[in-house]
Amino acid sequence: MKALDTNVIVRFLLSDDQAQGRRVKALLERAEGTAERFLVSTPTILETIWVLSAVYEFTRSEVLQALELLLQMPILEFENYELVQELIHLGRATRADLPDLLIGLSGKACGCEVTLTFEKGLAQTALFERL
Repeated sequence: MKALDTNVIVRFLLSDDQAQGRRVKALLERAEGTAERFLVSTPTILETIWVLSAVYEFTRSEVLQALELLLQMPILEFENYELVQELIHLGRATRADLPDLLIGLSGKACGCEVTLTFEKGLAQTALFERL
């Protein structure tokens, strides 16, 4: 198995660089035919959120839709599929920043009770406790 970098995912989602977009599309189409799978790590999800939001000015809803699209692709294997599902759910149910939610969910996935924070708003979710 091979892992995908954020730039490969972004090229797939946006085709903002046509040549690279075609290469990614060809790679993914080949993988569909051979049942090859690619890993999408949690840090890659975090960076994808940042790139889509900060660089391409995606709305929160658009970022969540992009993540949902990735989850639906059978050739992608996620480091923690359930974590990304929960991120999408909480991203729609709360106003907390998506990267912060991912941090809290990652702590929870590692067996932590909560993630300590100084941010008042985050402490309103069950994932965080204000220090």
